[in-house]
Amino acid sequence: MSEGCEGSLYVVATPIGNLEDLSPRAARLLGEVSWVAAEDTRHSARLLRHLGIDKPLVSLHEHNEASRVTALRDALASGQDVALISDAGTPLISDPGFVVVRELRASGHRVIPIPGACALIAALSAAGLATDRFLFEGFLPAKGGARRQRLTAALEREETLVYYESPHRIQATLQDIATLFGSRRVVLARELTKTFETFLDADAETLLTRMREDPNQARGEFVIMVAGAEPRDDETQASAEGEAWLAAMLAEGVGVKAAATVVASRLGGRKKYWYQCAQALKDGDA
Repeated sequence: MSEGCEGSLYVVATPIGNLEDLSPRAARLLGEVSWVAAEDTRHSARLLRHLGIDKPLVSLHEHNEASRVTALRDALASGQDVALISDAGTPLISDPGFVVVRELRASGHRVIPIPGACALIAALSAAGLATDRFLFEGFLPAKGGARRQRLTAALEREETLVYYESPHRIQATLQDIATLFGSRRVVLARELTKTFETFLDADAETLLTRMREDPNQARGEFVIMVAGAEPRDDETQASAEGEAWLAAMLAEGVGVKAAATVVASRLGGRKKYWYQCAQALKDGDA
């Protein structure tokens, strides 16, 4: 526990399904802190009862997080240790806690992570997709237009893409992925560490068909992982970048010849090639 006069905030990871995944360190600290800040006190009370722990619980969720900062700061200043937990997994990962951690650290208080279960990492570790680089986007927007806009922005990303999704929107999200990403490989992790844990591996359209044939596959909480885009070779990359520059200059009224000269000097290649590209762009806009 804390040394000295001031207390510490412990950011404690809790199980995402299987209660055996709670670390002994986490269980010990939950029993030693003065009180627990929890996303849903009723949900967390069940976990504490399972552990035989009787501690005061205070709610800390997205709607009241900012207002809890003062009480937490005062508690730590008075020497109390506090545990921050979410409903499942590691706090702050698509869960509340960022505001509290930011403000307490800014005030000079100790914030100590107690690592453990995290759906994002658990899913990636067993998906068979590249894990050296990945982009975690959390939950996608609920509205279709905003969701498709977010997905479109990641189309050319070469990292594995990771999203959380609820059972209420999983089919709509997969339909958007099918439309935008086509045959790109998708791994869907469902009900991680629970009795009906499932990994489905195919393109999004195939996964949708599977759900329509077996509605049980649309139940539970999901981690969606999409294979990254294939790397573009240097020539393709230069061509795309050059065309973007040409288009921008043409839109500003720069002549075809002048635009081609600028791009050739910046990216190399034959000026004749860039001239032909610029002319094609101009003709296409005509």
